[in-house]
Amino acid sequence: MVQESTQADAPVIAEGVDEEPVEANRRLFTGWRMQIVAAVAAVYALFHMAALNGVSISAYTGITVPLLPQFPMETWNFRIVHIAGALALGFVVYNAMLFSDKDENTQGGIWGKLAYILFIPALFALGTSLWFAQTIASGTLPEMGGLTTWPAFAGTPIYNQEVWYFGFPLLIATGGGIVLGWLETAPRDRFRVSDILLGVCGIAVAAYLVAIYGTAARNAVGTPFVPIGVAFAATAGSAMILELTRRVAGLALVIITGVFLLYTFVAHLLPGILAVQSAYSWQRFFGHVYSDAGILGPTTAVSSTYIILFIIFAAFLQASKVGDYFVNFAFAAAGRARGGPAKVAIFASGLMGMINGTSAGNVVATGSLTIPLMKKVGYRPTTAGAVEAAASTGGQIMPPIMGAGAFIMAEITGIPYQEIAIAAIIPAILYFVSVYFMVDFEAAKLGMRGMREDELPKLAKMVRQVYLFIPIIILIAALFMGYSVIRAGTLATMAAAVVSWLTPFPMTLRGIAKAFELAGIMSIQIIAVCACAGIIVGVISLTGVGARFSAVLLDLAGVSQLLALFFAMCIAILLGMGMPTTAAYAVAASVVAPGLVQLGIPQLTAHFFVFYFAVLSAITPPVALASYAAAGISGANPMQTSVASFKIGIAAFIVPFMFFYNSALLMDGTWFEVIRAGITATFGVFLLSGSVQGWFMGQRSAWFIRVGLLAAALLMIEGGLVTDLIGIAVTAGAWLIQRFLHPDPNATIAVRGAD
Repeated sequence: MVQESTQADAPVIAEGVDEEPVEANRRLFTGWRMQIVAAVAAVYALFHMAALNGVSISAYTGITVPLLPQFPMETWNFRIVHIAGALALGFVVYNAMLFSDKDENTQGGIWGKLAYILFIPALFALGTSLWFAQTIASGTLPEMGGLTTWPAFAGTPIYNQEVWYFGFPLLIATGGGIVLGWLETAPRDRFRVSDILLGVCGIAVAAYLVAIYGTAARNAVGTPFVPIGVAFAATAGSAMILELTRRVAGLALVIITGVFLLYTFVAHLLPGILAVQSAYSWQRFFGHVYSDAGILGPTTAVSSTYIILFIIFAAFLQASKVGDYFVNFAFAAAGRARGGPAKVAIFASGLMGMINGTSAGNVVATGSLTIPLMKKVGYRPTTAGAVEAAASTGGQIMPPIMGAGAFIMAEITGIPYQEIAIAAIIPAILYFVSVYFMVDFEAAKLGMRGMREDELPKLAKMVRQVYLFIPIIILIAALFMGYSVIRAGTLATMAAAVVSWLTPFPMTLRGIAKAFELAGIMSIQIIAVCACAGIIVGVISLTGVGARFSAVLLDLAGVSQLLALFFAMCIAILLGMGMPTTAAYAVAASVVAPGLVQLGIPQLTAHFFVFYFAVLSAITPPVALASYAAAGISGANPMQTSVASFKIGIAAFIVPFMFFYNSALLMDGTWFEVIRAGITATFGVFLLSGSVQGWFMGQRSAWFIRVGLLAAALLMIEGGLVTDLIGIAVTAGAWLIQRFLHPDPNATIAVRGAD
């Protein structure tokens, strides 16, 4: 928000940027209910912090730290518990439907009574899964190769018990709970019976899978011999993941996942590259999807480690109001420039991108402050929203954190996260420089002013608080010193707590508990999204459709490599539309990246190409989440805002193609090659911005000048010595014509600037 202060040194300040926006379907508990949910959320986040560091410290040093519990949990079990906790917490916190302004005064009603009845099969399934676990642990079952066997074959007593005492009761309770969740009403500050029911079902799924996956039955996952109970548990678990994803991220990802699920069972009926040889049974598919080839695979591996760790880090920063400082620092540094609030949006979104993992979330955090101010100094509502959307989207590629997608890239490729963060430096610079030039030229065309000195925080005061950057600096330093990402994130989190003692918001034990609570709530959305993306990854791995897309790319490359890259770009953007960055990249990396690697493109380049366009899907019409969020704040038309944000970020759609032709843009080369590539590409995006906006050397440009600038921009971005020299020559020619011949800018056939 914008606050008018009586203090002379800060008339316009950012306040409340760090506060999490409350979604329209999030419950607002009070009293003992709030205390219970807060405690569960805090324990959930603390469990991950303790588990990750307890295992890490003992593994690397051989020392057991008494204050940190050790978790010798097997990897699959840890991920199963990770998902179960998010399901249980998520269903309680997020309502199935949006709350209306009118309070619901009725509690439960007939649907609540039905939900109470469904607790019978839910508890029956939970009790059965616990009995199975006790049976396995008893040592009475035979072993094979050191693993307990699970004799649940058709016709055996255990098989019948899995079907009748666990499987059917679980599906009845889960399906009934989801349906009743759409019907049951309750005041916003109360629990709903159907939500608690779904939480119990989530725990039952986890209890069964943890027990069974500890036996030799795990070896049958993905085969037709998977235990029937695993198929029941996976079906119920997948349904709950889809429902929670719908509640926290909307229908887009759920619909796309539904299409992939449908494809699995009809693929044998389809023609061409989509066809498979034979149909998949329900039992085999769901047994496969709840394994490390699907839900428990790379996406959940990252969400259960790196992502939740950095969510905790972000929560600690928010607790010490670092986000407010970032935005105020951006105002002090850039507010005086022409079109000042737009420049502030760029700087603030880049800084907030380091602690905010979603483009739309970044828009909401900074846009509520910058968009009204942009409109105040003369930007149209459409342009104001577009600038914020484009700037916030760039936060996803801003090192060192880069949103959650970079962690998934490290998990999938095996490339150290440090290398990925370093490779992202030049692309991030190019993105934000291009957006800066676009808004600067727009401000110049409209004759805008900057904000007055008395409207801004004092830069000197902001500099005196520069110690608030210490946690970020420690994070970067620890990564470059060779510490693991987990260790570096933990050190940065501890530093955030210490630094807070130098602010008006010191973190006491209560504050630390509040930060863990905030982290637990913040993690729900990304965990649900990652698990849902895992379903899609499971479909791709089972059906092999990704390999067939790779074959298509290879065929296209036989005609033209540029055509193959363009096709890959379209698929990456299409898959990412309406999806959070994490899910968009995870899916695109499974479908597109392997084909690019088969073309001979280095693995890092191929995945960065896909990641870049997965990020840019947030501002690509017709479904642009970041642009829609910005339009909601600016009051502009969402589609017009998405088109304008696409124009503002146009350079970002060109730069990934240059990764293929000039790997120095990803820090792959000698220092001279890297520096030259960075400088020439930066000059190239300057020319590109001038071409799109029709503004060059302080005045409007004629259409042929803009065409020349576009050609020079592409030549400069390409990065070769010859192309650089040609680009410089074309630029010099354009400057001479502009300077001495003064062509009429009104006699143009040019595209309109972003407006």
